[in-house]
Amino acid sequence: MQNPVILIVDDDPQVLRSISRDLKSRYRKDYELLSTSSAKEALELLTDLKNQGTDLALIVSDQRMPEMEGVDFLEKAKPFFPKAKKVLLTAYSDTNAAIKAINHIQLDYYLSKPWDPPQEKLFPVLDELLDDWQFDFRPEFKGIKVVGFQFSPVSHAIKDFLSGHLVPYQWIDFPNHPESKLLMESNNFNSECLPIVFFPDGKIIQKPTLSQLAESIGLQQAVKEETYDVVIVGAGPAGLAAAVYGGSEGLKTLLIERKAPGGQAGTSSRIENYLGFPTGLSGAELTRRALAQAKRFGTEFISPGEVKAIGQQGTYKIIHLADGQKIPTKAVVLTAGVDYRKLDQPGLTELNGAGVYYGAANTEAAACKEKDVFIVGGGNSAGQAAMYLSQFAKSVTILIRKDSLTSTMSSYLIEQISLTPTIQVLGNSEIVKAYGDSNLEGLDIRDLSKNEIKNFHADALYIFIGAKPMTEWLDEGIVLDEKGFIVTGRNLLGLTEFKKSWKKDREPLLLETSIPGIFAAGDVRSGAMNRVASAVGEGAMAISFVHKFLAE
Repeated sequence: MQNPVILIVDDDPQVLRSISRDLKSRYRKDYELLSTSSAKEALELLTDLKNQGTDLALIVSDQRMPEMEGVDFLEKAKPFFPKAKKVLLTAYSDTNAAIKAINHIQLDYYLSKPWDPPQEKLFPVLDELLDDWQFDFRPEFKGIKVVGFQFSPVSHAIKDFLSGHLVPYQWIDFPNHPESKLLMESNNFNSECLPIVFFPDGKIIQKPTLSQLAESIGLQQAVKEETYDVVIVGAGPAGLAAAVYGGSEGLKTLLIERKAPGGQAGTSSRIENYLGFPTGLSGAELTRRALAQAKRFGTEFISPGEVKAIGQQGTYKIIHLADGQKIPTKAVVLTAGVDYRKLDQPGLTELNGAGVYYGAANTEAAACKEKDVFIVGGGNSAGQAAMYLSQFAKSVTILIRKDSLTSTMSSYLIEQISLTPTIQVLGNSEIVKAYGDSNLEGLDIRDLSKNEIKNFHADALYIFIGAKPMTEWLDEGIVLDEKGFIVTGRNLLGLTEFKKSWKKDREPLLLETSIPGIFAAGDVRSGAMNRVASAVGEGAMAISFVHKFLAE
């Protein structure tokens, strides 16, 4: 962990060397010392320290400097680090200015030159000031800072990407967060530059793409091998399980994810019915463990990586990525999962990312403090989101078309919801319209039993309904059912499309699609159970079928 900084500013080279030498002899073990002869350069240093989240403990500045007086410099420096201690080096004639500065800029001490011997005239003063600073010290956030408008779809996408990849970051809402204007002004940015991402190494990106973010946080963007035994498309529970078993069983394995690992399960605030975790675990924790396990076994992971098509070249399948990469592989496992179905009621599309969210309860929960939140959906994902958001929101209302949650949600969640006073369930209800200029402000909701429409104030709407399979990119050779899910195994045998494309003498293996060597597992597969445990099981099973195919 980086030590806090002591900054020394003095235009006299001899004085600067002298005080730097004395302070280093005393404080270099616990503090990093920076020095400069220019007040303007010192302000630039303060900007860099603020951008990087470095802690500043003490500023020692000379009063008489050509670019600006010490008091003026300390006044400009104060907004960057309001709690840093401020010491002014003065000559006898500067005493009045120093005394005025005590009230004007809350100067902590003025020190007359010379300060020899430092053991008597310098160190006791600074020791006391630094002890006071340490007592009140609260460390700056060490990591990525994201500055943007709260109700911005682009800002939401950045936050969702970082949280999905389990990357800690600090969200700084412009202009409401006290640091936002300082970061903008000190770096000469205006609101048109937002969102802006500040990295701990000093790198700054305006309006970053997801690929730029991925590169900056160290995610793999390009393949390392010429060919692979198996490529897994989608890093939900099924894909992660396939990656673990593929890597552990010696297959040259590549896992590709278009957004963030974990799938819908990865966004769950609490999974309480997963085998082996009696107190439950979050989707993020399950994802972190599984991804670390897969990488330990040598599986490569590319994210974000969007697969556009799967071609054929001799005995190899060719994975075509959106960035132009072509990846030869002997087998493919499709674990792309499902997405929440988009609602088309008036206002919802326009406000997507600006108060209307599909999933993403964890990402935006903190912004819902003391707000009125609505959730559409009656499944476990909706129930887990309601429980999580109830820790922040003033009220959480679950909207469902049925009378109750009994037929769609696990009983343990229904019981938890019934015991949470801030959550209410509105049965026989559907959204008619969403309102808001720059962000969601209200909803029209129809009572289906009475056919009455009422208007409700709403600060946020989270949608957890439907299961749209992520299969629109697949070519016609892979047979889908009427809802777009991938048909596998013996379920293919009676289908005309299958007979046209299947050219093997054997029947397809249990999880094999209509193209030999391409398998499907998890929620994207027709007839899947839509449970985390079953998806993990199918992912592991798919690798055993890959072995059988490769042995042919």
